[in-house]
Amino acid sequence: MRHGWGRVVLGVGAAVTATAFTVSGAPLLQRATALTLPPSAAPMQPPEADSPGELDVGVLSSRPETVMGGTVLVRVALPAPIEPHQVRLQANGTDVTESLRPVYLPGDGHVLEGLVKDLPEGKSTLTAWIPDSVAEAESPDSPAPARVVVTNHPGTGPVFSGPHQKPFICQTEDFRLAWEGRLGAPTDEHCSVETAVGYVYRSTGGGFAPLPEGGRLPSDVATTVTSTGEEVPYTVRVETGTANRAVYETAVLHDPREPGPDPWISPEGWNRRLVYKFGGGCPGGWFVQGNRTAGVLDHGMLARGYAVASASLNVFGTNCDDLLAAETMNAVKEKFVLSHGVPDHTLGWGASGGAYQAHQIADNYPGLLDGIVVSQSYPDVGFSTVPAVSDALLLRSYAEAHPSALTREQQRAVSGFGTWVGIGAMADAAARIDPQGVCPAALPAEQRYHPEDNPDGARCDVFSHARNVYGTDPDTGLPRRPLDNVGIQYGLAALLDGTLDVDEFLHLNEHVGGFDQDGRVVPERTTGDAEAIAAAYASGRLLHTGGGLADIPIVDHRPYQDHAANGDIHMRYHSFSTRDRLLAANGTADNHVMLVEAHRSGVFSADQPVAGRALAELDAWVTAASESARAYPGGAPIEHLRQARPEWLADSCWIGDERVVTPQLPLPGGQGDRCANAFPTYGSPRIAAGGPLASDIVKCRLTGFDETAYPVEFDEDQAERAREVFAAGVCDWSEPGEGQRPPKGPWQFF
Repeated sequence: MRHGWGRVVLGVGAAVTATAFTVSGAPLLQRATALTLPPSAAPMQPPEADSPGELDVGVLSSRPETVMGGTVLVRVALPAPIEPHQVRLQANGTDVTESLRPVYLPGDGHVLEGLVKDLPEGKSTLTAWIPDSVAEAESPDSPAPARVVVTNHPGTGPVFSGPHQKPFICQTEDFRLAWEGRLGAPTDEHCSVETAVGYVYRSTGGGFAPLPEGGRLPSDVATTVTSTGEEVPYTVRVETGTANRAVYETAVLHDPREPGPDPWISPEGWNRRLVYKFGGGCPGGWFVQGNRTAGVLDHGMLARGYAVASASLNVFGTNCDDLLAAETMNAVKEKFVLSHGVPDHTLGWGASGGAYQAHQIADNYPGLLDGIVVSQSYPDVGFSTVPAVSDALLLRSYAEAHPSALTREQQRAVSGFGTWVGIGAMADAAARIDPQGVCPAALPAEQRYHPEDNPDGARCDVFSHARNVYGTDPDTGLPRRPLDNVGIQYGLAALLDGTLDVDEFLHLNEHVGGFDQDGRVVPERTTGDAEAIAAAYASGRLLHTGGGLADIPIVDHRPYQDHAANGDIHMRYHSFSTRDRLLAANGTADNHVMLVEAHRSGVFSADQPVAGRALAELDAWVTAASESARAYPGGAPIEHLRQARPEWLADSCWIGDERVVTPQLPLPGGQGDRCANAFPTYGSPRIAAGGPLASDIVKCRLTGFDETAYPVEFDEDQAERAREVFAAGVCDWSEPGEGQRPPKGPWQFF
């Protein structure tokens, strides 16, 4: 067994040698990455000599203010010459010293750690101190007592996401355990169950199977060599339970013949990294617990020694709310730390709706994730996706109402998409703004909203799901919406390049319309709620990227789908939207890497060549940056990331089997760049209306229509008509949006 407190990690400048990950002799992935710092890297100053230390007590299992379930993993740091036996620990005045044990940390010396249990809900004070008798006899210059205040919340939540959503349908009885059977009926109204632990193994023939009870391993158990070089039986401990009203799973290599893991003795096969998986989707993601996670029996991860965790409320098709997703990840990671100890680092992994979560959790709740691999990515759901899909629905409705007004090519040009069929695919995705659009099958019909039959029923849309942030209109009782299209000049780029004439442009904008509160297309443009718009920026629901995301590596993997035969919502410009936001917020995007390849089934999998290597290289990047920060604590995080970035992690595309390394640019095909020609970038209706590629303006600032500002000619009648069509004004995209501002800060509570 490997003791977590005795582990050794690579130092700065050390090379990670070529490692072959094998399962029963079959290579899973080959990696050869040198993590030497580039010669051009700016030198960093070594830290000053340590000053005399003080007694200190802290919480390892979570932030002190987000404890759930009454148990915390604590650490007491001991300054010289204090010895472990001299220290006492109290919780609200009750002695809990017996919960502590001495632990030796290389480089830091002895500390005390322990699980303090049975904390009451609300605030508690943990106090580490030296009794007077001990101080006088052995340490006349004893340090002052150290205290930390922790706030304990119910294990079912909420913590910071705000009041629980109702109704909420339990689905534990539908949840299939990784080994066999189902999780069982809930034990309370919060969908809780007793935690279950089971084992599976990887057979030499491939695939996972339940591990028979009895303590002996089957003859066909495979072995695996982890990223740290440990060769172990390929047996996996899977823990399944509930936290924050979600079903969670954790999986880690562990030989059941050995003692169970705890925070101080980790399984020999665990490489001390945790991968947290986020699942995709969005429409239908409300009012249910969910009967699946993003999947923890991940061969490409487990075979290398990664622990894997996920939860049902981290599948966006179950819960399309990044705030609740962040709270759920916080709860599950706390569970993992209490059982296994603190991982060296935690890596996020998710595609589509999983990318939303990884971006926003990393930015708004820094410390939960140390690096992310995202695929089919968007910056956020509410402002990179919702306006694009709702605009597509307006364009489709316009074309259906005026079938001879625009040709298909003109419609495509107005949409900004790469194909005409993309309009339909995006319009279908606008069901997420319709309160009757996509309700989960588990939500009984009689509980669902209907404008006449059940006006107080559950509304199945993104705005109702975000009431805790955006609020409710006191006059109507309806959720506030940060959705606005006043002043948008749909088809502006097509007008300027001659694809539309002036009359076609004006007719489109006169009749394109907007949405009522039930997501139905109406003739009037949509006016966004000012309070909801302000909350979108202040809360970080519109991804800012200047928070925690500025300080961690981001690997953006893009299976190209802009030319999909039936259209597809996962368009490449979203990756550039994120990069533009990083540049605007931080002045650099050196922590952001784009990898583009052809789309195919299963391409985003840890046992595939590009995505799998991206995970290994991200791990190396985070490890080296962490070591750099430890050795040179005065440097800014981005400086450590620049110096530690592996050579392989550079903007790249794969054309056939050839890797082309070149800075990725948001260019359409035919611009002379090989990656742009192979994987051209398009846009959205708002980008085609002159809006920013960053897609970060909720409501544009308006200016009066002035025909002299256009390179095309408006005659007198057309100019007068334009002033009527745009009576409220047109978007001035050169100005920040209405209410646009950075978020109030990280770790906000609602």
